[in-house]
Amino acid sequence: MSATRSEFQGAAFEKGLSVRKEVLGDAYVNRSLASATDYSAPLQKLITEWCWGEIWGRPGLERRLRSVLNLGMTMALNRGVEFKAHARGALNNGLTREEIIEIILQGAIYCGAPASLDAMRIAQSLFDEMDSESKA
Repeated sequence: MSATRSEFQGAAFEKGLSVRKEVLGDAYVNRSLASATDYSAPLQKLITEWCWGEIWGRPGLERRLRSVLNLGMTMALNRGVEFKAHARGALNNGLTREEIIEIILQGAIYCGAPASLDAMRIAQSLFDEMDSESKA
């Protein structure tokens, strides 16, 4: 997808966009950007440039470890939509389904049962979606 909004131009945006698509997948990112409005486009720009370009693009941690951290943080914050996106990203970054389940179990102790139950439901839903996609 070539970004058509003026906010979605420039080297910093392209750097972040590349990382964001590698982790979350083209379809997810393209949907996010395509649904941007005059109100939400500045946030999409900020997230793409700073989160994905500057933080995810740093050399200090490998993407796999960044995924582990994001799963724990989104579970702790009860951010289900983001947990699901980052669970898919974690798989793209080399984590296994079993490792995601272990992260959820670890989170049950440190984040609480409600957060881990929600995360487990979301992970199961994602795994079911992915299994359906692979059969199609």
